[in-house]
This record gives sequence, structure tokens and C-alpha cells, in this order.
Amino acid sequence: MSEASNEAPESTATSSFLRQFTSRRASSGPEERCELCSTSLNPLHQHLLNPKNRQILCACDGCAILFCGQAGAHYLRVPRRLRHLGDFQMSDLQWEALMVPINLAFFYRDTAAERTLAMYPSPAGATESLLSFESWQEIVAQNPDLQTMEPDVEALLVNRIGDGAEYYLVPIDECYRLVGVIRMHWRGLSGGTEVWKEIHQFFESLRTRSTESRRPVHA
Repeated sequence: MSEASNEAPESTATSSFLRQFTSRRASSGPEERCELCSTSLNPLHQHLLNPKNRQILCACDGCAILFCGQAGAHYLRVPRRLRHLGDFQMSDLQWEALMVPINLAFFYRDTAAERTLAMYPSPAGATESLLSFESWQEIVAQNPDLQTMEPDVEALLVNRIGDGAEYYLVPIDECYRLVGVIRMHWRGLSGGTEVWKEIHQFFESLRTRSTESRRPVHA
């Protein structure tokens, strides 16, 4: 994932995970290595983000400590916390005001762009949607959890497909993982049955791994 690329930043990040998925399918036991020092990695390893080009790298613990967390560091460590926002407040009108064309999207603060970006997965990768600043600020004011998101490396992931709606605060690599799943399995105009099965399994896994976040009830 560290090679030079002419792809757009979001496509580069998505392609990184897509290559990982492809390699796992092609081999029964591919060995992942740190992309900074080539050390062999465990399945649960660190990810680093280059905020300038949105490139995500697999890293060992040593390189994660060495290359981030200090002034002038080139990379940011992607956190591992996964939170299901059980009492998240967003009306249908507020969602429509965000102008996202599908019912699946993620939102994060991009420090390079100095604004919050709205992205949605598509067969072509992560696509940016025009975000209404006023509408987003209203949602942030209603949901204090959004004020705790780490810039660049954490995102609000929204799933409004089917009945009900789900809201998660997730590491940014989970969002690109979802985009990679959709790119790899999408077929035809509607996506086909396989991609919707994969999306369902992605969120099933997310529910299992997430902790519940609810605001305290005051007497």
C-alpha cells in the first residue's frame, strides 16, 4: 500500500483494503507485513493514516509508536474504538438536508481540507457528497458524541438501509473496509444479491464488536 499512486486520495485508501481482501481470497493464509519495516503482523494489527493523501498502512506496534504521536509525524494512528450510538438523534428531514444520495455514508473531519466531509460508498469507491454546513452543525449540537471524534481517523458511519437506522462512531479504516466490500462484490446496476449479503454481514460484525454508547438519564 505504500507505493506511489495516481489515484484520488479516497480511492487510494479504498484500494488498499480491496487489495487486502483480494489477497485473502487468493490464498488460504497470506502473511501480512508491516508496510514500514516488513515485520510479520498478527491479524489484529495497527493501521496508520497519512492525512495528506488519505493512504492507510498496516503497521507493527513499534512503527506505530515511532512514526506517530509526536510533532511533525507523517502518520496518525487509527484508533480501535467502535461505538454504537444508540440514542443518536437525526430526523428524516435532517438526513435529507445533508444531501447524501444513498442511505449509507460516513462523515469525518479532514484537517487538510479544514472541513467535515460526507462520503458514500459506490462501485467506484468512496465518493464525496456536498455537505450542508448548517445542517451538519445542527446534528453535531444535538449529538455530543460527534464532538469527541478524532479528526482524520474517526468517522460517523450511518446505515439507513432497510427498516430503522444505525449510527456508529468508528475508526476510518472500517469505512474504507465497507467501501472495499462494495467495490469487490457489486454486480450490474443494482449490485446483485451477493453485495447486499456482504453489507448485511459487515454491519452484523460491527454490532457484535461495538460497545453501546448512550447518554446518561438525568433525574
